[in-house]
Amino acid sequence: MSTSKSKSKVQPLSDQEIQQTYSRLQNELQSLAGKIGELEQEAEEHGLVLSTLNEALQVEPGRKCFRLIGGVLVERTVRDVVPALQTNREGIKKVIANLAEQYTSKERDFETFKRDYSARPISRA
Repeated sequence: MSTSKSKSKVQPLSDQEIQQTYSRLQNELQSLAGKIGELEQEAEEHGLVLSTLNEALQVEPGRKCFRLIGGVLVERTVRDVVPALQTNREGIKKVIANLAEQYTSKERDFETFKRDYSARPISRA
């Protein structure tokens, strides 16, 4: 085995391949950003519902509430729903953190690609 890892491990690509890769990476970043935004919105909604239900939990833990599970509306008590919502919100936050890491990694890859191939957006007049 030799240590033939050169400083430049850039594979020559045609202009079309560079353009396709640039567009693909850009689309992947946009997709990840969109998904992160959706999940942040969902986590925020969970927080609003939890703040309301926490008040009810203090006053009347046996109070009826309804929850949509898999498209089916089910009747539960506040006491039952609050822990499930907290678990869901924490799960959403973990997914957001994971997606944020993926985004950062993908962004680094994209910047490296742009630097290696001197790629930039094509301006269309």
